[in-house]
Amino acid sequence: MYKGLSITVVIPCLNEEQGIEQVLKRMPGFVDQIIVVDNGSTDRTAEVARGFGAVVIREDVRGYGSSYKRGFQSATGDVIVTLDGDHSYPVEAISYLIEAFLHLEVDFLNASRFPVQDRRAMSFKHKFGNWVLSAAMSILYFRWVRDSQSGMWVFRRSILEGMTLESNSMAFSEEIKIEALKHPNCRFREISIQYSSRLGEIKLNPWRDGFFNLWFLVKKRFTPRKR
Repeated sequence: MYKGLSITVVIPCLNEEQGIEQVLKRMPGFVDQIIVVDNGSTDRTAEVARGFGAVVIREDVRGYGSSYKRGFQSATGDVIVTLDGDHSYPVEAISYLIEAFLHLEVDFLNASRFPVQDRRAMSFKHKFGNWVLSAAMSILYFRWVRDSQSGMWVFRRSILEGMTLESNSMAFSEEIKIEALKHPNCRFREISIQYSSRLGEIKLNPWRDGFFNLWFLVKKRFTPRKR
């Protein structure tokens, strides 16, 4: 519990044996529920996570979005915090982010990786791609978002009920922010965090994922909402 709120942390993983150990070692003690969604790992990711007391859920449908949607189904906390299992996002910043979340009186807080202080953490190609996608999202939805691709968020679990989350891929990261911005009862803000170099294998394909995410932004903006 943190100031009367139960906290769930959801972490999607695919072969993150090295990173997940470092993430869970640093997890704050006030976190009530840790959910590691194993997206078909062939290493010891699940075993390591269970060893640190995490609830491990298997999701056989491959994809970043698939993992998160599966994890959210099992989340019980009043507040959900997300981060990757590769130790690129600062676990130590969870208390800082929740404090900001409460102080700003918001429902969805996006942790922006910019400005990137660790030059090794993100290449120029990734920075440029992120800028293009964030600018496109900001133009399409009339709201400036500095880091549309960030994977670390703090939000009230209750707002999930009003969201239409369809993406099973990396585009899920931008989709949940779009849904938060469009949500009639959701207050959205961003705050900067320290982003670091990941541990383990890089799975992101910058050109493929970047073009797909851009296409997804346009498609979601102009496709009529399902009733």
